[in-house]
Amino acid sequence: MQWKLDTTHTQVGFSVKHMAISTVRGRFTKFDGTGETDAAGALVKAAFTIETASIDTNQEQRDAHLRSADFFDAEQFPTITFESTAIEIDGTEIEITGNFTMHGVTRPVTLKGETAPVVKDPWGNTRTALTLEGKLNRKEWGLNWNAALEFGGVMVSEDVKLSIELEAVGA
Repeated sequence: MQWKLDTTHTQVGFSVKHMAISTVRGRFTKFDGTGETDAAGALVKAAFTIETASIDTNQEQRDAHLRSADFFDAEQFPTITFESTAIEIDGTEIEITGNFTMHGVTRPVTLKGETAPVVKDPWGNTRTALTLEGKLNRKEWGLNWNAALEFGGVMVSEDVKLSIELEAVGA
């Protein structure tokens, strides 16, 4: 079965440490994705695309900086993509490994989480959901900007935590 992301019921978020003392959370507001399940209903393929310019941390000045060449360079690299290369499912636990392309660099990333059952909604559509989390080092994708702090440490952590809550509709 083919699946299409229900973008109105999906959130693509991230968090990163700021000045080694607090966590800044953000999200992307424009994205799309697809999936495919086999005859037994197991996910066998997944892909998504995120528009980098849609970044939202609830602070416009910071968002403009993140869209700039210091970070995402959204004009030159308008999308982040993920395409699965391996999917392992054990009960409701899922692990999806795939090619994650950001800032012109493709590297493997593994997302872990939980699956939801397949259900029929009140309008007769088939739906399912996934909750996924992962972690990456932004410098591995060329997002190198930082500033050293007087007390030691850096302004922005290299580690970025990903958090995805997605819902999909059978196509």
